[in-house]
Amino acid sequence: MVRKIEPLNKLDAGTILSEAVFSEVFDQEDEIYKARLLLSLRDRAKELGVSTKFDELVKAYKRVEKDIRKQMKEKPVTTLDNWTNFVGKYDNMFCGAWIATEDGVYARNYQSANDIVACYHPILPVKRLKNLETGEEHLIIAYKRNGSWREIKVPKDIVSSANKIVSLSKLGISVTSENAKHLVKYLSDVENLNDNHIPIQESTSKLGWNGDDFIPYDQDIVFDGDNRFRQLFESINTRGSEDTWLQHVIELRQTGRKEIKMMLAASFASVLVGKLGGLPFFMDLWGETEGGKSVSLMVAASVWANPDESQYIGDFKTTDVALEAKADMLNSLPMMLDDTSKTSSRIRDNFESVVYDLCSGKGKSRSNKELGINRENRWKNCILTNGERPLSSYVQQGGAMNRILEVECGENVYTNPQKTANLVKRNYGHAGRRFIEIIKKMPLEDLKQIQKDFQEQLFNIEKMQKQSLSLSIILTADKIATEYIFKDNQYISLDEAKETLVDRNELSDNERCYRYLLDKIAMNGQRFDAETKVEKWGVIENDYAIIYSQAFEDLCKNGGFSKNSFLSWADKRCLLQTQAGKRTKVKKIGGTSCRCVFLKLAEQYPEDEKGFVSAEYFQEELPFN
Repeated sequence: MVRKIEPLNKLDAGTILSEAVFSEVFDQEDEIYKARLLLSLRDRAKELGVSTKFDELVKAYKRVEKDIRKQMKEKPVTTLDNWTNFVGKYDNMFCGAWIATEDGVYARNYQSANDIVACYHPILPVKRLKNLETGEEHLIIAYKRNGSWREIKVPKDIVSSANKIVSLSKLGISVTSENAKHLVKYLSDVENLNDNHIPIQESTSKLGWNGDDFIPYDQDIVFDGDNRFRQLFESINTRGSEDTWLQHVIELRQTGRKEIKMMLAASFASVLVGKLGGLPFFMDLWGETEGGKSVSLMVAASVWANPDESQYIGDFKTTDVALEAKADMLNSLPMMLDDTSKTSSRIRDNFESVVYDLCSGKGKSRSNKELGINRENRWKNCILTNGERPLSSYVQQGGAMNRILEVECGENVYTNPQKTANLVKRNYGHAGRRFIEIIKKMPLEDLKQIQKDFQEQLFNIEKMQKQSLSLSIILTADKIATEYIFKDNQYISLDEAKETLVDRNELSDNERCYRYLLDKIAMNGQRFDAETKVEKWGVIENDYAIIYSQAFEDLCKNGGFSKNSFLSWADKRCLLQTQAGKRTKVKKIGGTSCRCVFLKLAEQYPEDEKGFVSAEYFQEELPFN
């Protein structure tokens, strides 16, 4: 190795004439820099009294350099020089002027004695991937280090830029800012000179259904998703014995525990959501600790993937953006999130919005640094969760609650939960593959008819129909899995299924707002009397709570409800007194006239068995006198 030239003032009469100094000078590719260096060295040689000897050595080195250039220029280019000559499993490829051997990739520089180095080890593009969603291409790059070949997937924009390609150094590729532009040129030359030799394959960043293909089971389309989810993707495979898993799960189902059957059916149902025209929904298993919630989630995950810790099952200790990206990647496969109580601060402060967004099946539109719009994330699957509190207790919006099916987890679901957990960690992934094979053989119209029959049986004017649709998809999956995989006649009964449905009144934002306001009025009687010295909200007269407009607005805001939406709803149900088309009236309170909301109290009106104003009352027209 040639050492760097010492500072000129440290060179003496002996070292300035050394081979190390001259080798360093004549190895320089920049001719201008080389000339300036020689002038500086000659000035120092003159100071040391050895300028004549220095000039003679310079002439000698220049003669040798000239001869080397002449020999290289006259050397004929052989066929071997135009092809890669790497030892290993990859075919030779035409590489033009590049010389590609086990020693690396370089090209001759006829203007200098030094070769142009692209890479110090074998490297070449071996496959092109074209993403079906975006149309973007990736290159599969193969490179050889320490005697073994490796492959990496690289976006085309990285291997096309000298500034970006240096990022591959962290993966073990020998690229620096010095040779980056040459490596870009070499890879581009090989790709373009072998256009018919390098195969192109369709790829996708989404799992699940892609037309009639199902990723990752169908190999015609390969996965090229985000490296953040590489471990998640790799967990989706088969391991152990299918018979061992099947026999144990059949034993679990024969216990009759609905917790096991519902979570299993929801896991299977995820791949039917898109095919049957459904939207994403939550299946939430809640109950006291040690009941078997986590083991039930593991059993459901083992249908498709490795249920071990940090494998397929995730949690809420992340960001809403990451959850959206994960849902997009899973696409048709179920997303499983353990323990709703363990959330990151960003999720905790915005939990309702996160739940609502996941149920929508569509991500937010976001721009990229090129000021364009990124591909919009989309998914149609089932999201399985568990926790000590019902998921609905974290949300207020009826639209979100309408997509949540909840099952209360009783005590001691499993006689030996550790045995079940260990077994599904060693045997998993077989049932999902079989389920997809079965679905592919069934006509879509037959699937839709099964789902439609279940939905008709679940239909109830007092229940939310979106929930009925989600539940009918679960029952469809349960029927198929029971008849074709388990063959144990352990169907989910309609009565068990209906227990997860919620009454319309319980889901209505405005109905809940009404009950919330009545509770607040009852709990704060002192704010409506004339004696107690506290901030007043209004007065109560003739079965009406007459509430200051600002106080009413604050009450709605604190409860997380829309004031305007509630007033519109209450007006249609004759729960307000109005004036001149306005939903407020002027009232003199304490000698001051102010505009107030006149809200009818519910004690005078019939209630249903749950304590809500009855549906029959809301359907009647009761005009005020």
